[in-house]
Amino acid sequence: MREVKVEKLIGTKFLVKVTCKKGKDVLVSILEAFEDMKLIVVQARVTSRYFFGMEAIVEAGNEDTLDVRALTRALQMAIQKQSFEKLK
Repeated sequence: MREVKVEKLIGTKFLVKVTCKKGKDVLVSILEAFEDMKLIVVQARVTSRYFFGMEAIVEAGNEDTLDVRALTRALQMAIQKQSFEKLK
């Protein structure tokens, strides 16, 4: 189970929703992806009781070219990378 939804908000802000199996470093992988894309986390809510769930509002610092598809793909890759590293 892995779901990543990204919605464009006003200006350079995006609403990000992630749901996946609970993993040791899922949050770290997602935050690293945000950092790599120079995104600022404006607000976030995270749960990891039975599964990992995150809802966050992020803002693009200088990148007006960032779009929903690119952000969604980057987050999917970050979660997939984390899942792969867990199998090692």
